[in-house]
Amino acid sequence: MKELVVISGKGGTGKTSIAASLIKLSGSIVAADCDVDAANLYLVVKHRVRMTTAFQGGKKAAIDSALCTSCGKCAELCRFDAISNIDSMFSVDKFACEGCGVCAYFCPEQAITLNEEMGGNWFLSDTDSGPMVHARLTPGGENSGKLVTIVRNEAKRVAADGGIGTIIIDGAPGIGCPVIASITGADAVLVVVEPTLSGMHDMKRALELAGYFGVRALLAVNRYDINEEIASTISEYAAGNGITVAGRVRYDPDVTRAQINGKSVVEYSDGPAASDIRRLQEALVDHLDLEVK
Repeated sequence: MKELVVISGKGGTGKTSIAASLIKLSGSIVAADCDVDAANLYLVVKHRVRMTTAFQGGKKAAIDSALCTSCGKCAELCRFDAISNIDSMFSVDKFACEGCGVCAYFCPEQAITLNEEMGGNWFLSDTDSGPMVHARLTPGGENSGKLVTIVRNEAKRVAADGGIGTIIIDGAPGIGCPVIASITGADAVLVVVEPTLSGMHDMKRALELAGYFGVRALLAVNRYDINEEIASTISEYAAGNGITVAGRVRYDPDVTRAQINGKSVVEYSDGPAASDIRRLQEALVDHLDLEVK
């Protein structure tokens, strides 16, 4: 089983657009959206939800007013200012509470408990290319890395049960916890970069992260023709660091038109971007020996 994760050093590079097209072109695979903080793969991959499962994101403190004697010990010890006192009635601000449990541990009346909080949902859906596992974190929800791990593990289970040899993951942008949870143990990452100075800077951070975890990295330069000078600099950097540029994708207004119509660009158009992504997909199959049916 091969696991390819599409990531980017920053948002807005076209990562999800490219991931959606690769999913469409790759035949029978398992798709996964691990950008759980801002999931949007489902917007351009037609799907039918088969199963919905609640995600318990963490614990929050709650005060039992019947047991509370208003001693104020909890508010005194809370380092997150999550406990307020109004007219000698103590309550917990769930958005500020970190669930550390200090208040519950030191409460002399044992009036405080830590309760599981629903952090979102994860879904198993059917698409024309095979199963898709995706999720949606509650706004402000915690433990996105934990939810990413659930999505990845479920995708692996579905692939194993269905005898499917390839998983394509739309990862999160940046280099934070959700990205680390997305790429750890994967076979390869495809880093999507745009030809701008900030894009190149963030690309380097993403490549360093992949290198730190020992994951093979390839590059896709999206909209390379909007600044061919920086695109060339990116290619030179890749060559100097032993990184393969698997593809270059031209700017194409059809990408936006496809998004508006809820489709990947390879479904919507035979234009420049679609042609380039087809070549990118063929290169990935060759470089990574992906199974395509």
